[in-house]
Amino acid sequence: MLVPGIIVSACVDSNRSSSAAGAADTARAGAVAANGVRAIAPADTDDFGVPLPTDARYARRVVSLNPAATEAVFAIGADAVLVGRSRWDRYPAAVARVPAIADGLRPSLEAVLAARPTLVVLYATAENRAVADALTRAGVRTIALRVDRIAHFHRQLRVLGVALGASSRAAVVSDSVQRTLDRVRAQTARVAERPAVVWPVWNTPPMVIGGGSYMDELLEIAGARNVFHDATQPSPSVSMEEIIARAPQFVVASDTQVASLGRADTWRALPAVRAQRFVRHDPAVTGRPSVVLGMAAVQLARALHPALADSLP
Repeated sequence: MLVPGIIVSACVDSNRSSSAAGAADTARAGAVAANGVRAIAPADTDDFGVPLPTDARYARRVVSLNPAATEAVFAIGADAVLVGRSRWDRYPAAVARVPAIADGLRPSLEAVLAARPTLVVLYATAENRAVADALTRAGVRTIALRVDRIAHFHRQLRVLGVALGASSRAAVVSDSVQRTLDRVRAQTARVAERPAVVWPVWNTPPMVIGGGSYMDELLEIAGARNVFHDATQPSPSVSMEEIIARAPQFVVASDTQVASLGRADTWRALPAVRAQRFVRHDPAVTGRPSVVLGMAAVQLARALHPALADSLP
């Protein structure tokens, strides 16, 4: 499951006119859905309906409060401009040298402004809307993007590449990840049977991966069938009775989860748990829609289809 949020800065960009700021505010007010996030954003705006930066003028001092975006900034070699990050950021290891200044959701505006950013990157959720608006009023450019699907990951790379003056490197990273995903998909297309799986992300009450998540896409690429693919949300709440009715053959789980599910009477009602039929994964690889998406697909495919191990990337 996902992600982070943002806040504003007292740093005012002298290049930005009040009329431009007003236009951005107007765009936001008119383009946002009831939940505070655009359902579909035009290519030239973010998911709050705000025009995206088209050059690196606003990237002198960047705060990223979305861990997937922070990792992307490092991947495209633009990390020198980072002056702050969220407390949730863990990857890559070099991120430790960037000050952790705020939470990813509803971050402290004062803390973000104290970093004097010229650009703030955040996850586009209604919980971050007020902070994004406050940043705009303070003259700080923002980029708010949802990153729930693989296509969102590629879009984020393109947007950050333009905003940070690293478009070529962003394209290289995007192409590399997609090549790995395509190679895994080509190998698993050969399997005769795609096992039915459930991927719990919260044990009690049960929450599982649905069709709105990149993890559902990873399962499909890795040669599995998510029994909750028809759920449109990324991680819907479901009943144990519904899970049992959909008869998953395997449960996708981390080592820690395997132990906890095995101890839970509720989950032991599921035949796959009682039979210890688990597809083990490493959340450090699968747990974020980032530059390790290809590696995550390989890991899942190897666990699901050991016979393909030698042919996978």
